[in-house]
Amino acid sequence: MLHVQEGQDAVRSANDRLGEAQLSLATAVEGSGHEAVTAAQAALAQAASELEECLTATLHAVEQAESYVATL
Repeated sequence: MLHVQEGQDAVRSANDRLGEAQLSLATAVEGSGHEAVTAAQAALAQAASELEECLTATLHAVEQAESYVATL
């Protein structure tokens, strides 16, 4: 369980850094319509979404594991 919680902390940290990167990118290229900028923003948004899904899945797995342990 400790390893899972450490993994969750790492996912949260990565998600925070992605959010910071998104803000930095948005600030740096404000008003730019360049396709590379749009692609980078989309990639960051996708990565953030996938990290959130990962965190949700691990939280659910921890809940299931705790429930299972409680029945033992």
